[in-house]
Amino acid sequence: MSTETHRFTWEGIEIELTYVPEAYGGAIAHLEVRTINPERAPLPITETGYRSHYHPVGTVEAGEGTLIEQVTAWLDEEAKSKTWKKHVKDSRQYSLF
Repeated sequence: MSTETHRFTWEGIEIELTYVPEAYGGAIAHLEVRTINPERAPLPITETGYRSHYHPVGTVEAGEGTLIEQVTAWLDEEAKSKTWKKHVKDSRQYSLF
C-alpha cells in the first residue's frame, strides 16, 4: 500500500496527516500528525505539533469513519483533559510572566 496524505482543520489549526498502512515490510502501520498552520502549534495529543504513532496493521481500517474522522475524534477526546483546557484558557489570556 502507498502513503496517504490528508489535510484538515481542527479548532482553527491546519493539520496534515501522513499515513502508511503497512510500514516496515507490512509489520506495522504508521501515522504522523503535524500542525502546519500555525506551524508547530500544540494539539491535545502533542505539545510540539508533531506526533508519530505506530499501531497494528488494519487498526484504522477496522475503525469507524475515515482517517480524518478518527483523528478528529481522538483530538476531541483528548481536548477534554484538564491539561488541554488549561492550555486553551492560558493561550487566550495575556501573561506578564
